Amino acid sequence: MNQNGMRNFLSGMPQITDYGPDPFVANINMLAKQNQNYRTVLWTGKDLQLALMSIPPGGDIGVEIHPDEDQFIRVEDGVGVVQMGSSKDKLNFQRNVDSQYAIFIPAGTWHNLINIGNKPLKVYTIYAPPHHPSGTVHTTKQAAQEAEEHEH
Repeated sequence: MNQNGMRNFLSGMPQITDYGPDPFVANINMLAKQNQNYRTVLWTGKDLQLALMSIPPGGDIGVEIHPDEDQFIRVEDGVGVVQMGSSKDKLNFQRNVDSQYAIFIPAGTWHNLINIGNKPLKVYTIYAPPHHPSGTVHTTKQAAQEAEEHEH
């Protein structure tokens, strides 16, 4: 921590853990690219949450919906295709994305993000309000699915 009590990680690799709700500054591009876990919650506050994700080639997040949370996804490395729609079987909005893109998903919208490249798709996502328990780390998509089944 600096003299003001704020965590500041502009260079070097900090331990990736949930730093919320304390003030926090980080090189998000570096952290997203270095994250090896499918999902790592990096910061959880009262009204929003930031998670890092690494989606393997050919992998995806799976078709899902967040009824009460808006979601922002920023692609830091890799290529993918995002699909969105009004129902699980009607994902009629589709766009290719790479490190030039941000994705905005309104609450109540079905969506999926698929890695169509040959290396991990590195993204960070912001949920408002928070979606995952503070400190969540899922090493794989399977671990994430199992944890979510136990949460519900």
